[in-house]
Amino acid sequence: MPDPISLNLKSGDQHSYDAIVIGSGISGGWAAKELCDHGMKTLLLERGKNVVHKKDYPTSVKHPWEFEHRLQLTRKIVDENPVVSKCYAFDESAQHFFVKDKEHPYVQEKPFDWIRGYQVGGKSLMWGRETQRWSDFEFGGPDRDGFATDWPIRYKDLAPWYSHVEIFAGISGNRDGIENLPDGEFLQPWAFNCVEETMRDLFNAHYKERRMIVGRCAHLTELKEIHIKQGRGKCQARNICHRGCPFGGYFSSNSSTLPWAMATGNLTIQPDAVVHSIIYDEAKGKATGVRVIDAQTKETTEYFARIIFVNASCLNSNLILLNSTSRRFPGGLGNDHGILGRYLAFQNYRGMITADIDGPSDKYYYGRRPLAMLIPSFRNLRKQEMDFQRGYITFWAAGRNRAEAEGMGAGYKDAITEAGNWSAYMSMQGEVIPTAGNHVRLHPDLKDPWGIPQLVTSVDYTDNDEKMVKDFLQQSAEMLEVSGGKNIRLSDLKWSPGLDIHEMGGCRMGKDPKTSMLNGNNQLHACRNVFVTDGACMTSTGNQNPSLTYMALTARAASIAVDQLKKGEL
Repeated sequence: MPDPISLNLKSGDQHSYDAIVIGSGISGGWAAKELCDHGMKTLLLERGKNVVHKKDYPTSVKHPWEFEHRLQLTRKIVDENPVVSKCYAFDESAQHFFVKDKEHPYVQEKPFDWIRGYQVGGKSLMWGRETQRWSDFEFGGPDRDGFATDWPIRYKDLAPWYSHVEIFAGISGNRDGIENLPDGEFLQPWAFNCVEETMRDLFNAHYKERRMIVGRCAHLTELKEIHIKQGRGKCQARNICHRGCPFGGYFSSNSSTLPWAMATGNLTIQPDAVVHSIIYDEAKGKATGVRVIDAQTKETTEYFARIIFVNASCLNSNLILLNSTSRRFPGGLGNDHGILGRYLAFQNYRGMITADIDGPSDKYYYGRRPLAMLIPSFRNLRKQEMDFQRGYITFWAAGRNRAEAEGMGAGYKDAITEAGNWSAYMSMQGEVIPTAGNHVRLHPDLKDPWGIPQLVTSVDYTDNDEKMVKDFLQQSAEMLEVSGGKNIRLSDLKWSPGLDIHEMGGCRMGKDPKTSMLNGNNQLHACRNVFVTDGACMTSTGNQNPSLTYMALTARAASIAVDQLKKGEL
């Protein structure tokens, strides 16, 4: 651990800390862990209930028949939750980890599915766990292609921090040597099944500039000493991760960063703490604390610190900053040029394709591996070759279905125990170009149950996204056919933005304070002791999953914050 420093100048004040972290999800957990490792007395504010690793995963070892509705949602729950019920992980076993639609209302100016998890650990308990590094194709994309604003960092700035978080979190994968999907510090990869091996060989023999590779995910396929120190165990491939993992087999704040931070003696976790706003001191020219509303009693408390990390998840981080008004910042903290809340983006998941595929009848594979395989982006890499900007990553997998049968009773049960046919699928994850029109703002009149203005979402697809979906469907049909697919079926799922749960931007990084909110250290240009390192900070979305990048940005920013405090610069 780094050498500790003592910065708590008001240690006699129970509401004063060296650092405050808002949000306990993936990035907030990393902020707490890194700051506590540096000896910072840190307050972690979480608007939801407390969830303790192992103790508070009530469904993690239940069998399907132990649930009243066999894991299905009732019609009443679906009708009352038209937004969150669309999420694949919102089922009878995990619905307690999700925010119900009526619990935190917002205004959809355009359809936007805001999926949230309010508890200690946030959405790190239910996330998809896919982890890929970004490359300079992503960090340099806006400057090269002329969209958004230039990132103030490049891959070399984040590479050591990717390694730092990968070693601690535990990332399974294979070293593939692909320029636009950099290799990392990997644990042993998951295996292809027999049909996937055949598909991979056919695909890789046919394409010279495309590769089918093993996916990369935050699961412990083997235990290193650092994971044993965290008290975690190997992944059991149960494939019910969204219920919470009592083994600690996948990375979450609850199983990893938060217990580690607590062990330092430097962390205080305050659940049921709804952040109203950040307090700005005009005389000092910096933020001095955070105003908090108790989720249950609605009482207001102020907490103070020298640095503040905003990690409330992208849209809530934007909401907090927009609501942090003062005479100096009437439009929200640090918002001198009307940028805050704008250039919101997400990732395009609309394309899906399935196919039948020949496979051996004497081998059975139903599948409990916790990840999909990958085809890294191959569009617009070294030149602009398409009628749309940027590209997409392709997830794919093959498996053997259960046998189909009709009827009931013993005959039906015997029939469905037989293995069915083999099938394969491909799905897209495309880069969405940020635009000023895609934004969030505060409603002038409507309030939430805590008296805070409701968030208005005004986010939509663009023509670029439509063209990308069309190209994916064409290309994936060809790729599946090359790989042995038959009876290929194409679908544009027509999802609303937000259901990807990869919202990014609104408080983006950049070089110029006139066109961005944050500098290359994730500090607000106009209020340097406030750091934003969750999805809100993203300048562009890339095509890779973003969570690993949030982790790396957070660890890097925490190190910079401590260094600047040591030097008296904050």
